Amino acid sequence: MVETIIIKCSSCQHHLWVSTSWKTSRCLYCKHVNLVPSNEQPGRTFQIRDLSAKLISKNIPGIPDVQRNSGISRKRAVLCGVSYDKTKYRLKGTISDVKNVKNLLINNFRFPIECIRELTDEEPQDPKLVPTRINIEKALQWLVEGCCPGDSLVFYFAGHGSQETDMDRDEIDGLDETICPLDFEDRGMILDDYINSVIVRPLMAGVTLHAIIDACHSATVLDLQHMYSAKEKRWVDNNPPSGAYRGTSGGLAICISACRDDQRVVDSSALNGKATLTHNLIQEINKNPRLTYGALITSVQNKIDGAIEARGVKTWFIRKFLRAAFSQEVQLSSSEKFDIHQKEFNL
Repeated sequence: MVETIIIKCSSCQHHLWVSTSWKTSRCLYCKHVNLVPSNEQPGRTFQIRDLSAKLISKNIPGIPDVQRNSGISRKRAVLCGVSYDKTKYRLKGTISDVKNVKNLLINNFRFPIECIRELTDEEPQDPKLVPTRINIEKALQWLVEGCCPGDSLVFYFAGHGSQETDMDRDEIDGLDETICPLDFEDRGMILDDYINSVIVRPLMAGVTLHAIIDACHSATVLDLQHMYSAKEKRWVDNNPPSGAYRGTSGGLAICISACRDDQRVVDSSALNGKATLTHNLIQEINKNPRLTYGALITSVQNKIDGAIEARGVKTWFIRKFLRAAFSQEVQLSSSEKFDIHQKEFNL
């Protein structure tokens, strides 16, 4: 099992999840190389862990305090919907998507309402629940804090996704995938490296995380080790060329994404919202709550394809052009391989 701790970057002061097996770690924000304390420095490690616990559990409104190793399995979720209202990047439907996912978690999967944290830019809003970069990062830290065997965690994001040039040479395509918080123009985007380090690597044995990412360029936004290829009908390796560890600490992380890394999500407003991952995922789960992952992904993909085909275009040439322009392939990735036609989807 890989042990992880939190250290503070000596340059920019951001907190970073690192493995105790590493000697150095490059900061995800400023790219400064930090020394990682060894297991032979227990005093320093204890101080870092104590600092992280204070940092993560502090100032989280509307959420009960998390007790470490309580022995009680919990369900917990962070739901982010960013509309970028009053900007040129405005999106429709993301806030209602969050509300619909919340209802799904409560009604279908028995998530306690007090253990669901919503971040939207709907007004009026508590400043601490606006989906800014710092608020999303704090929410992700809270999501995994104190997790125990048997826990089920969910991270949902509806908003813009993008890509940046990979500076660490740990991406197969040379690009880091990102999600865009409300203030991304001022504060920057949240990198896949950061998301992996915060909500994937700390997962201990018996803890399951599901991420549902309804955004462009989102296939590998959690940097999970295995991608399922619908064409090849098998899992393909997504480990970084650098050999950097992207796995969990024994737990399971599964991500359902709206499209491939090189694709954009179809504008839902052009198709009355019927081509979105969120809309079709909820619809299919409500219709058949015991779907396997394979059946769920196939059903959602068919619904999206059908919505695009139903644009009313009758000319063969234009239909062919639109299929290429609006191609959107739902993606499944995981920290472990499993039989997608046998394992039932459950949160």
